[in-house]
Amino acid sequence: MLNKVEITEVCPRDGFQNVKEFIPTDKKIEIAKKLMDAGFKEMEVVSFVSPKWIPQMADAAEVAEELDKYRKEKGLDIKFIGLAPNAKGVANAVKSKVDGIVCPISVTEKHNLSNVNRTREQSFKDMEEMINTYEGLDVTVGLACTFISPFPNDPVSIDDIKRMSERAYKIGAKKVVLADTVGTASPMVVEDILSKLKGEYDFDKVSLHLHDTAGFALMNAMIGVRHGFIKYESAAGGLGGCPFAPGAAGNVATEDLLNLFRQMNIETNIDFDAVLNAVDKINDYVKADIVSHMYPYCRNQR
Repeated sequence: MLNKVEITEVCPRDGFQNVKEFIPTDKKIEIAKKLMDAGFKEMEVVSFVSPKWIPQMADAAEVAEELDKYRKEKGLDIKFIGLAPNAKGVANAVKSKVDGIVCPISVTEKHNLSNVNRTREQSFKDMEEMINTYEGLDVTVGLACTFISPFPNDPVSIDDIKRMSERAYKIGAKKVVLADTVGTASPMVVEDILSKLKGEYDFDKVSLHLHDTAGFALMNAMIGVRHGFIKYESAAGGLGGCPFAPGAAGNVATEDLLNLFRQMNIETNIDFDAVLNAVDKINDYVKADIVSHMYPYCRNQR
């Protein structure tokens, strides 16, 4: 059993992107600052995408700049990540205050076409060109739909997962994220895939990103721990969902994941109460359901 794991907070990016009503920029910044105070060493803060497709991220550069000022003011050791699905997004990210980018590529062709309007081959070629263009670019490849696709007749191939991971590292990616984008992968499916991937990865270079549509996320995190995965991604309040995965629910809630690891005596170095303070602000400012287990329980206890 592991004695320590690392958690990347993704609410300011993945959590907010699916919220229909625009969250005022100052409120986004206030929530993100609360999360920074909890002790995360890595946080996805924005997406550099067209406001036409995701209006919620129209203020990405401003949010990143204000958060950079805050971490300098507080002397916080935290890495900022921004999602950039195409060349224009990468160019904007490079000019911003983020330290690294995540490029999404789906394991299945059908979802990749739906998500970024590119074939998987086009996505990889675009990413390779970006890495060659910007020397020293810190790139993470997010492998969407690693465990299951939201579309019928769109099977996930373990060979594709291995091949795409190997290609990502070969062209210069620093990390690969294995994502249950839909959130309906059963523990049996996750066990099968992770057992086949065991030994394929340096665990410092791969994360698990779990959504919770079917309520399996915490069980799947336990399977990840059992197989030695040390990096996880979650969103405060359980916010999130993929705009191009119809019906998919949010990410596993950070406070629920923290509670799971705490009960398993696994260290995270994250302040649980500080995360709850951030969820208080989400509850006040964001018109989206809080779908965690621990937040309503702890709120009644405080």
